[in-house]
Amino acid sequence: MAKEIKAAIVRSRDTLLSDALGVVALMVMLFVGLSLPAMI
Repeated sequence: MAKEIKAAIVRSRDTLLSDALGVVALMVMLFVGLSLPAMI
């Protein structure tokens, strides 16, 4: 099982950075969206 996970990570190494940036962008949008009602 660990070998399969490691192989999947090695195969998808090119897209890991873009996926991580997407997750960060979604978290920022969620935080801003939840903070907006408090600012108004």
